[in-house]
Amino acid sequence: MRAIRLFGLPTDINSSFERGAAAGPAAIRAALWSERGNRASELGPEIGTDIAFADDGDLALTERTEQDDAAIRRHVVMLYEDGEVPLALGGDHAVSFPLVEAAATCFGPVTILHIDAHPDLYDDFDGNPRSHASPFARICEAGHAARLVQVGIRTLNRHCREQAARFGVEIVPMAGFTPGRVPVLDGPLYISIDLDGIDPSAAPGVAHPEPGGLTVRELLAVLHKQTAPIVGADIVELHPGRDVGGVTAILAAKLVRELAALIDRNGNQPTI
Repeated sequence: MRAIRLFGLPTDINSSFERGAAAGPAAIRAALWSERGNRASELGPEIGTDIAFADDGDLALTERTEQDDAAIRRHVVMLYEDGEVPLALGGDHAVSFPLVEAAATCFGPVTILHIDAHPDLYDDFDGNPRSHASPFARICEAGHAARLVQVGIRTLNRHCREQAARFGVEIVPMAGFTPGRVPVLDGPLYISIDLDGIDPSAAPGVAHPEPGGLTVRELLAVLHKQTAPIVGADIVELHPGRDVGGVTAILAAKLVRELAALIDRNGNQPTI
């Protein structure tokens, strides 16, 4: 049984519109361990009982991107050396770059399933190449993605279309969406979930809400159909100051349980 290690990345220094995502890990953690619900996943197993699962708290970040990237990479590589699987809580989506970079360093280029309203492929955004609007451009240009499949995208402008073509990104459009249109991907698989990929009716607590997104049931269907070994995952962009009744944090906590169960079900990751 592989241990799953949850940890928070409380940073939003690369947010472009409004800061607030740094408070996301604490809000997700509060919902995850609340007595309001239990520890069960829809796949059946319970975290901490059937699934080896530990919460390491938040990494001590500095609000200096280069130093924080290095700290994230070191932490993730350490987990891989111990045979564990990282499950990170953002923070803004910029943190996915060092997370994926660490996975690719240990296992080679990874297949990525990316859930988001936005493709996050800007060459830079407002002059910042490490913007939360740019992590997948950085990942692709560094050769860390063997395949990148994006689901939930509904804000694709000309620049990002050009970037998607340049990097060979596969975008499953929301128009006419069904979970069956999302491929079953090969491993090693990394899953990145930006909460604004879900329709704001179910996930209002984000800085960049975009109508017309995934339902919770659609997202779960996309996740549950994946069968490849998962080497890591992140859930990012919860903005508690924009949440309504804590429903987005509760959803994020549910996704923690579902990802943990999926990681456990899908079996052994590659060895370093």
